[in-house]
Amino acid sequence: MKKAVVLLNMGGPNNLEEVELFLKNMFNDENIIPIKNRILRKFVSFMITNARKKEARENYEKLGGKSPIVGITEKLVEKLSSKLGDTDVTFAMRYTPPFAKDVIKELKKKDITDVYLIPLYPQYSFTTTKSSLEDFEESAKKEGMKARIHKIERFYKNEKFNETVIEKIKECIKDIDEKEYDLIFSAHSLPKKMIEKGDPYQKEITEHVEILKELLKKNGIEFKNIHIAYQSKLGPVEWLEPGLDDKLKEIENRKVVIYPLSFTIDNSETVYELHIEYKEIAKELGFEDYRVCECPNESDTFCEALRDIYKGM
Repeated sequence: MKKAVVLLNMGGPNNLEEVELFLKNMFNDENIIPIKNRILRKFVSFMITNARKKEARENYEKLGGKSPIVGITEKLVEKLSSKLGDTDVTFAMRYTPPFAKDVIKELKKKDITDVYLIPLYPQYSFTTTKSSLEDFEESAKKEGMKARIHKIERFYKNEKFNETVIEKIKECIKDIDEKEYDLIFSAHSLPKKMIEKGDPYQKEITEHVEILKELLKKNGIEFKNIHIAYQSKLGPVEWLEPGLDDKLKEIENRKVVIYPLSFTIDNSETVYELHIEYKEIAKELGFEDYRVCECPNESDTFCEALRDIYKGM
């Protein structure tokens, strides 16, 4: 038996030329834009991509011309490989290279018999977990891969993973008295209609925060207040609330720590939106201190969590 662990994520542009590809693939995903008619969805994708590509390109220019997600994931794969020994470890992205079809071709060359898929989204959503798993499984069929596929759909209850989250919060507050600060768990927003259609994401975000509140208490970490907020809204439809910008307006003591709850690897929505855009909003609101925790990224504890998740599959 030859095993392989494949980490799945949305991806991000590896260079400025891939910005348009990233947007086009994302907005043509039926799980993101739930229009059954392919021609109509392609048209909508084309319109959104054209409207957003200039601003998106400018944002990535501020990040050095690419998303950090692939580089960090490569480091994570290298570390996890060393921990799993004879198990092959690789990764596939949903909207930018390396694509699932290309990863599958490499797995076939290695005669892999069992593939373990771990989507790097702690909470389940149609737009993330479901999309990435479907993409890999459909690609596997097209490429004629005969390996058995094992998959996990969520891991926000995993003890080692939540230990990683607490560790990252501790790193962020090591030089402050957290009792003077509010903590906001910021999650990527979703259109409310997705939740109405049965997406469990909001419920799992709420459950996850309750788990983390208890862990913070056990670790003797006492923030003034703890909140949930949602970021990255797009377009005129109704989204999950409160938005992070609105939540910041409510913080009375003007000191805040942000933890990016729905992300495991830093990307444009953490290093650009949280570190730059929302920081500017906080500055305009007169915040004395505004801090953003790192995602788990390639930390040793997150590697241990992934090994734990894999062993439990």
